[in-house]
Amino acid sequence: MGAELSEILKNNVLEKLRANQVVSSMTVKLVSGIEIAQIAKTAGFDSIYIDLEHSSFSLETTGQICMAAMAIGVAAFVRVPDNSSQWISRVLDGGALGVIAPHVQSKEEAQAVVAYAKFPPFGERSAAGVMPHLQYRSFPPDKAYPALNANTMVIVQFENQAALDHADAIMATPGVDMVMIGSNDLLADMGLAGQYDHVKLKEAYAHTIGVCQKHGKFCGVGGLSSRPDLVAQFVQMGARYVSTGTDLAFLLGAATEKAKQVNGLKV
Repeated sequence: MGAELSEILKNNVLEKLRANQVVSSMTVKLVSGIEIAQIAKTAGFDSIYIDLEHSSFSLETTGQICMAAMAIGVAAFVRVPDNSSQWISRVLDGGALGVIAPHVQSKEEAQAVVAYAKFPPFGERSAAGVMPHLQYRSFPPDKAYPALNANTMVIVQFENQAALDHADAIMATPGVDMVMIGSNDLLADMGLAGQYDHVKLKEAYAHTIGVCQKHGKFCGVGGLSSRPDLVAQFVQMGARYVSTGTDLAFLLGAATEKAKQVNGLKV
């Protein structure tokens, strides 16, 4: 039974992180068709995360994309618009392999996210019956819940100074797997919007990466798609998850380049 479950339920992102490898991710906020999962796979991404905080996607759309991604070995995470049990449990029940919780800035808030994402005895997530993660097959709860807990990632976001101030307590929280730094929101909170080269951003990454390493957790880079030089620097410092940009930005960037090529032709 255990071997069967492990074959069905896999989180390739967790496997790569534990092997000290860098994980690539694409944010989905424009393309609502399940084709985006295969596009991410073909492009070479390890994961996608669906941004419900900054899109109008429905839970149905989100679940369909998550299941399509899971079927081809791409880990799908969902950034929820609110860190409530109603949002967290529903996106996880729909097929997400992890939740990205924005604006977490205290140990208590991190503990609440874990409680909503994990089944007892580690949390208070409600039984959902057969689930897409298990191919809609029925397994005894004493087998299914530990497997689901082990493969469901809890990712918190640091987006202000308060989060940095409480980083040690947050990352010491059992059940929290990773933090992703929202570089743009963090700089804005510091009164440094858009100043990616400011020393305070580097200090924030250094501090967070150090805390993560202390507690055996992982750090992710967010909001720096326009600065691959900084991404490389922070990976060298110990970050292991990279959010590369959004489907909207990729489409617009490629389309703009093609339009420039044609508009620049001489006649």
